[in-house]
Amino acid sequence: MPKNPLAEVFGFPVDNMSNEAINHRRGRLCPFHNSSGINCTKSSATDPIGVCTILDGKKIVSTCPIRFREDFQIVADAADFFFAGSKYVAVTEARLKDLNGKSAGNIDIVIAAIDGKGEIVDFGAVEVQAVYITGNVRNVFEKYMESPKKNYDMEWSARNYPSPDYLSSSRKRLAPQLIYKGGILHKWGKKLAVVVDENFFAQLPALEEVDKESADIAWMIYGFQKRRERYSLRKKRIRYTRFEEALATITTPQVGNVNDFVEYLEERIARGKTMGVPASSGISPDVEPLPDSFGK
Repeated sequence: MPKNPLAEVFGFPVDNMSNEAINHRRGRLCPFHNSSGINCTKSSATDPIGVCTILDGKKIVSTCPIRFREDFQIVADAADFFFAGSKYVAVTEARLKDLNGKSAGNIDIVIAAIDGKGEIVDFGAVEVQAVYITGNVRNVFEKYMESPKKNYDMEWSARNYPSPDYLSSSRKRLAPQLIYKGGILHKWGKKLAVVVDENFFAQLPALEEVDKESADIAWMIYGFQKRRERYSLRKKRIRYTRFEEALATITTPQVGNVNDFVEYLEERIARGKTMGVPASSGISPDVEPLPDSFGK
């Protein structure tokens, strides 16, 4: 039976029973500079799911973008890519709008280079991408929180077992971020830093790399290393790419063989897995009748 899938809760490993860890659990505190205040607000401000990272086998995977703000290492690394050596300020959750004033979403962190008068001379954007979860993580979290000392090493049922969903994370979250927010920034000639953990990056298609000076995007890749009673964020590597090439690679599916899909359809039809439309009706299987132009 699988073990407890949780790695960190409210910033501490689940087996950490120090006073500091206990205080964070009791107060639902976030030690990683949450923009909304000192409390965790994941999913809810009053009843947060304080899961920072989960286990994927022996790998630690971040499920919360705030987790990457530890020691503001990502800010320093991104600023070095945008404008090394410049004085800068950082702003979180910066609203971005299109030409028509419609929201294109919030940028996780904007880093602005300023001159001696405090005026902005350049800026770059940081997008942080954590990993989506399949299965039910709230049930595990709530059971753990009933008694952390007793349940940190609990066996957990495989039913709806929480696991990282790398595919959804890239297609449903990362790709749209690059298309909309990244597209606007690219038109403005501004650079983008994308923060991911090493496990997520390993699941992305191979990206064509360029040198730092030619890059539009820096893929800032981090991992977690346990030191004493805590996990620490550690920079693993940075990969540099051009915006348009990277976007095309991520948003273009790897096309399979059409014959495989035809075989699948034939198997469905042979097993009667249709919508139950009688063959005599003249309506093709798995196809619902369409309304006429008046919706009748």
